[in-house]
Amino acid sequence: MRLIRLKEVIYKCGLGKSTIYKYIANDAFPKPLALGDKAVAWLESEIDEWIIDKIKKRQL
Repeated sequence: MRLIRLKEVIYKCGLGKSTIYKYIANDAFPKPLALGDKAVAWLESEIDEWIIDKIKKRQL
């Protein structure tokens, strides 16, 4: 299990910071885990699953 920070999430999924947080607010993107008062990270496996889901939906 690996935690990744926002910079890597942006790189992996190709979305911008504001789009990621908009999707989170709409329950359309994995929620981050709080690491501290001002630090968050995502489970890499959840980001990978989100990307795979997008690919599967494209193939329909």
